[in-house]
Amino acid sequence: MTTTAADSQSPTGATLRKAAAENFPVAPRFLPRAWREDLMAVYGYARLVDDAGDGDLAPGGADALLLGLDPAAADDPAVMLDALEADLARVFATGGDAPSHPLLRALVPTVRRTGLEPGPFRDLIEANRVDQRVTRYADRAQLLAYCELSANPVGRLVLGVTGTATPERLRRSDAVCTALQLVEHLQDTAEDLSRGRIYLPATEMRRFRVTETDLAAPTAGASVRALVASEADRARRLLDDGAPLVGSVHGRLRMLLAGFVGGGRAALSAIAAARYDVLAGTPRPTRTGLLRAAGSTLRRGM
Repeated sequence: MTTTAADSQSPTGATLRKAAAENFPVAPRFLPRAWREDLMAVYGYARLVDDAGDGDLAPGGADALLLGLDPAAADDPAVMLDALEADLARVFATGGDAPSHPLLRALVPTVRRTGLEPGPFRDLIEANRVDQRVTRYADRAQLLAYCELSANPVGRLVLGVTGTATPERLRRSDAVCTALQLVEHLQDTAEDLSRGRIYLPATEMRRFRVTETDLAAPTAGASVRALVASEADRARRLLDDGAPLVGSVHGRLRMLLAGFVGGGRAALSAIAAARYDVLAGTPRPTRTGLLRAAGSTLRRGM
């Protein structure tokens, strides 16, 4: 999906511009135009759902209005997620009304062209509903189950858009996407806590003797750093398990997937470079670091 100067200040434009802040390239220019448009349509939907769930929609309630709601509904994640699910149903309906929100209308040609199923899109909404009722994770199994809803659908949609899904690729993709989600959780530890959420398993916090008070400190103490280092290592191993996905495809898709895996590796390197202090600031990879990690992944195919 393309945007013009006229809509660059719209809620839709504001949502799509967030693609530049991701740890990985969303729809780089080296991809065929049809793929870029489809991937941006998927990204726009996923970002809109996340923003609705996090209360990060553009001010003024424009997104609520687009969905036929009172502008004040933009501040109610449950109402917004219900409205988005209803609008999503229109994307997959044959005949009837078109979706109300421009970002969901943009999904219609993508779904028609690629045959994407509604399941992954619904999972992303459900992940944000989980965020409304779950703010702490008892153990790793519960956290990974959340990632199955919040992260893995994105990789499955990418494979669907490019027509390259196989059972083994889906398994590898799930590993990569879960790893990327875990890395993002580490980067955003302080921000998530400010929203009342902790994505570090409680069992691991107890093992490293980390309390919520420790996570609220302006900088990370030794116990927090040790916990973050351990979680980063687990994410790295999961990312490495999924990385052969890169070598299983060819051409431009291989470059795109190398960017995803390389982005995760670069983010992990940034966390390590910060000496695992994710409380003093959000460790972000440099552009050079991203390119280096992506290039290395591309050359090795894993």
